[in-house]
Amino acid sequence: MIVIGISSGTSVDAIDAAAADLDLRPDGTLYLRPLGHAEYAWPDHLRRRILAALPPAAVDLGEVCQLDTLVGQEFGAAARSAVDDLAGGDADLVASHGQTLHHWVVAGRARGTLQLGNPAWIAERSRRPVVNDFRVADVAAGGQGAPLVSVLDALWLGHDGPAGAASTAALNVGGIANVTIVGSRDEPVLGWDTGPGNCLLDAAVQRLTGEPFDRDGELAAQGVVDREALDALLDDPYYALPVPRSTGRELYDGEYVGERLAAAGVRADRLSTPDLVATLVELTAATVARSIADHAPPGGVERVVISGGGARNPVLRDRLRALLPATTALVTADELGLPADGKEAYLFALLGFLGVHGVPGTAAGPHRRQATGARRPVVLGSLTPPTPLPLAAVRGPVRRLVLTTAPSPRTAPRDLAAPSHLTTPNHLTTPRGSIR
Repeated sequence: MIVIGISSGTSVDAIDAAAADLDLRPDGTLYLRPLGHAEYAWPDHLRRRILAALPPAAVDLGEVCQLDTLVGQEFGAAARSAVDDLAGGDADLVASHGQTLHHWVVAGRARGTLQLGNPAWIAERSRRPVVNDFRVADVAAGGQGAPLVSVLDALWLGHDGPAGAASTAALNVGGIANVTIVGSRDEPVLGWDTGPGNCLLDAAVQRLTGEPFDRDGELAAQGVVDREALDALLDDPYYALPVPRSTGRELYDGEYVGERLAAAGVRADRLSTPDLVATLVELTAATVARSIADHAPPGGVERVVISGGGARNPVLRDRLRALLPATTALVTADELGLPADGKEAYLFALLGFLGVHGVPGTAAGPHRRQATGARRPVVLGSLTPPTPLPLAAVRGPVRRLVLTTAPSPRTAPRDLAAPSHLTTPNHLTTPRGSIR
């Protein structure tokens, strides 16, 4: 099955898309062949409206309604382009994360979450069924609804050695940074949002220079970390919350840095732009490194696998290497075969595939909970249109994910062929009623 995954992060810098050819074998091994990923620019006027609607803004329902439609139309255009650009016109399903407008957390517990981008518009434009709204089911089951990437990390990076053998920390640095600690395939995984990734940094650069982000870390490289300001920013109760935990722009909004510094009696205007940017990079690196140290197994982690926009910031990578133990390697997801820039979009392609097959999109965590904190395994997402897809139910768990460059299962050797319900070409009904 070829799935187009689309997402847009809290920075609203672009719509990310990825095409994945997914093949589930009878032994529970899921092969993922990356077909490509791309970024599609938001129209400037719409990006400004989305950013203006993010916390702490007060937004009326008329604006929410319009954004839900306009974002859905833009996701639909991106999905349609991705079908042609990445999958050669041959895709079966679209999986859309949506644009997060609000993540409602009270006393460390997620109570609700809102992603805009109505799937009917995506289905109409792409002419493909759409799976969307992945987070709500997890929240309803007592989970944080974020980060959802733990299931990808667990299937992809879990090893076959004994329990307690070397672990991996999968780090994604988008607007918010999150980590998954993965050991052997039979061990529970732990996932949580560590705190700010790029969101505070990007907001400061945008406000002070007009640029959307610190390209190649040039400003940060010119600056010096202000220790007093850094200490004031690190003194936030969020970092002491138990895991799993989640956060978003509701906490780390455009006023956050100024308010935290003012409360600590630190004058923000005494920091030069490079010094402020260097300090915010240090904040991300320090909170990530401390969080991994606090929650890693007794032996620590053997490697940190970094993805997301922060993986392209050389200053952030250097600071992470300096703050992580000398025995911990820092590698990019690219080095292991998954594009660092496309990981989130591939995640939602995976979640869409799991959802339409009735397979939970959550990974087992500690204390008989899921990694997100949910009480039970949860099938994520809703299907538009609601007509059930003619797919046979998956028997047994999905045990691991293997990245491959092998041809589609439709041309695979007989002894490696996928189950018939995944190799039959006519296995999805499109919104226009024809059979693909």
